[in-house]
Amino acid sequence: MNSTDATAGLTVWAEIDLDAFEDNVRTLRARAPHSQLMAVVKADGYGHGLLPVARAAVRAGADWLGVAQPTEAFALRDAGVTTRILTWLSVPGTDFAGAVRRDIDVSASAPWTLDAIAGAARSEGRSARVHLKVDTGLGRGGAFGTDWPTLVEHARRLESEGAISVVGIWTHFAMADAPEHPTVLAQQDTFFEAVATAERAGVRPEVRHLANSAATLVHPAAHADLVRPGIAMYGLSPVPEVADDFGLRPVMTLRARLALVKRWPAGRGISYGHVYAPEVDTVVGLVPAGYADGVPRSATNVAPVQVGARRTTIAGRVCMDQFVVDLGPDSAAAAGDVVTLFGKPSEGPTAQDWADATETISYEIVTRIGARVPRLWSGGAEAGAGA
Repeated sequence: MNSTDATAGLTVWAEIDLDAFEDNVRTLRARAPHSQLMAVVKADGYGHGLLPVARAAVRAGADWLGVAQPTEAFALRDAGVTTRILTWLSVPGTDFAGAVRRDIDVSASAPWTLDAIAGAARSEGRSARVHLKVDTGLGRGGAFGTDWPTLVEHARRLESEGAISVVGIWTHFAMADAPEHPTVLAQQDTFFEAVATAERAGVRPEVRHLANSAATLVHPAAHADLVRPGIAMYGLSPVPEVADDFGLRPVMTLRARLALVKRWPAGRGISYGHVYAPEVDTVVGLVPAGYADGVPRSATNVAPVQVGARRTTIAGRVCMDQFVVDLGPDSAAAAGDVVTLFGKPSEGPTAQDWADATETISYEIVTRIGARVPRLWSGGAEAGAGA
């Protein structure tokens, strides 16, 4: 990508390095060489673009794609993606018929879900592919405790009718990002006990899966038949307290251009509420990106940015469409200069730096980048400003 041409006139943009993304997928595959890999591309590919990253994941060897919402799965299929897809969030009224028609795997945590899936499968004249989810301790989705054998028995009845086929059993960790936490092993043991219960009832799953990004990287015993990396594919560590980048390369770089540069006197407040005032006469720059673009308001006075060779911090409140930076008394910056909010460590702050500054996680930093921020993809087969 020729950044000079592609970004001309843009106020803010996100550069997406698909070569880095594909390298990360291959790195993760190498961590779990005996398991299949499901590339989790939910939430518009964690803000990186659903179709470009899904296609890049497949190019890099992903066996499956995973999304939260059925509409995300439909978008992939309708765009011609033929890789096996799992979607796992549903409510009464979900278009299970659309999933069955498109050969999309669906998840079930309760008997009502199985009944709805089976009804849709009958209407389509074909069997639905179902993954049964067990809650092994996260306390979120999945059948918990005695609800699990009930779910399994219900699934077996529908399977015997030919309405569904149970092709997977799965769960999700609560604390895989804390490698030594005892819940990790406890959930793993509970999961395999639940699998054994299902198998005794006659379920013969194709895949058993529980490993997210963190478990893929640091818990080999949890790899099972399939691993489901998400954030790690985008080059961000799921275990930032471990001093190891695992060979991952950040995929998203968020940049903007200075819209205005001016001198500003010491002691005079900047932006709403005047929560920042420079101690000396200085130069300030206006950055045309704000919380409507996904820049968190909590970044006020704390989040780092890079302008040329200078690392500085947001000065004053983040507004809906803009924020201010203090460039220092001797700054020679000018309108049009590039501001790097986050990206590769060699170029400025990282998404993890922003997460640390705003007391959140890197997942939120990248996924919250708004739809009005253009994504500029480079590398792979998606180079350019569209996909």
